[in-house]
Amino acid sequence: MLPSTATVLVVEDEAFLLFAIADELREVGFSVFEASNADQAITLLETQRDISILFTDIDMPGSMDGLRLSAAVRDRWPPVKIIVTSGKRRPDSGAMPDGGVFLPKPYAPETVAATIRQLIS
Repeated sequence: MLPSTATVLVVEDEAFLLFAIADELREVGFSVFEASNADQAITLLETQRDISILFTDIDMPGSMDGLRLSAAVRDRWPPVKIIVTSGKRRPDSGAMPDGGVFLPKPYAPETVAATIRQLIS
């Protein structure tokens, strides 16, 4: 499969997980921005107009968790596709943004990449 040109914003407060999935996504051809909390993510979304995918953990410190971040992204940047992940809880469908996808942790990097490709196709 040809590398994708999608730009992904990965939001994860655990540094090792952030580095690992960002690196894996770069290896399969995605352009990746990294944020360790929702405030950093919003700043990146405001300045990097080419972000097409948000991949966010739910449980994060800071002004908002991943579900509130994904709701804010859905409101302000409707074209951005959203993938939410958590190892602690599974959000009910009403808590997920329209068109959002949930991937439970631990996830395989190949599954994340395949989900991104599916969302942008």
